[in-house]
Amino acid sequence: MIYGIGVDMVDISEFENLVKKLGKCFIEATFTKKEVELSVQHPEPIRFLAERFAVKEAVFKAIAHHTKAKTFDFRIVETLDDEARKPYVSINDSFKLIVEEAGICSIMVSLAKEKDYTIAFVIAQGAY
Repeated sequence: MIYGIGVDMVDISEFENLVKKLGKCFIEATFTKKEVELSVQHPEPIRFLAERFAVKEAVFKAIAHHTKAKTFDFRIVETLDDEARKPYVSINDSFKLIVEEAGICSIMVSLAKEKDYTIAFVIAQGAY
């Protein structure tokens, strides 16, 4: 059963300006260490982080309203790629608590890129 749907679009140029303006503080307050490490290895690090940011926003929109606090720290939402380079949300210990509270059993992610934009679409499914 679908418990939540989230979508977010990021203008990569605006995201790059935000990163330049806020720098390391923004990066550390938003992304996991693994996401930052992977971005450095990526041929387009800003695009990579913009995609991950869009996923975090989409996950938030799909799940947060099912939690008591109605909010959570973006750093607990970690987006990685599987062997086929398909993105997925890693359920670490911190995020697992949020997912369980929200009654979510799986999170599906789709990313799309077009010129200077990236969009993330997330479906959060519950058991029933």
